[in-house]
Amino acid sequence: MQDKELIWKETEKKELYETPVFTVTERTSTGPDGQKGKFIVNECRDWVIVIPVKDENFLMVKQWRHGEQQLSTEFPGGVIEKGEAAEEGARRELLEETGAEAAKMTLLGKMNPNPALFSNHVYIFCAENLTLKGSQHLDNDEFVHYFEMNKKEVFAKMGTPEFPHALMASAVALYREHYKE
Repeated sequence: MQDKELIWKETEKKELYETPVFTVTERTSTGPDGQKGKFIVNECRDWVIVIPVKDENFLMVKQWRHGEQQLSTEFPGGVIEKGEAAEEGARRELLEETGAEAAKMTLLGKMNPNPALFSNHVYIFCAENLTLKGSQHLDNDEFVHYFEMNKKEVFAKMGTPEFPHALMASAVALYREHYKE
């Protein structure tokens, strides 16, 4: 079977429920064999993840994750605002969550967090040549601690209960491939 024989064609899209974070849609599509199916897709704004490098360490954040019901150690990141370029969002999130600015920002990759259920993308950046500008500037509902952690420790702990966020493992894989670490 050729790839073009795998493609579904969307024929209808209906909004089912809107939340502050995402909109649930039902999409009706016709498959390559002519059958129709209904699929649920969450529509979200794009996100950024920033890997801030400080010598042999990363700047990390720790925050409560409601879905997991536990604290999660992660790289800084968040939602890209409307009208904001991905790199602008990465720089803003880095500053908001850690008080740091980067002289060099490198895009490591762009991927869909879960293409079966989500329509958005996450952009992963590496932030280098950091300058610590001061304090955090968090959103009203954000409670985040930031700290330095040795790169090797982050690599070793990825996928443990302290690091439950799968997108962080994706970010580490892109970082390690780009920098051959």
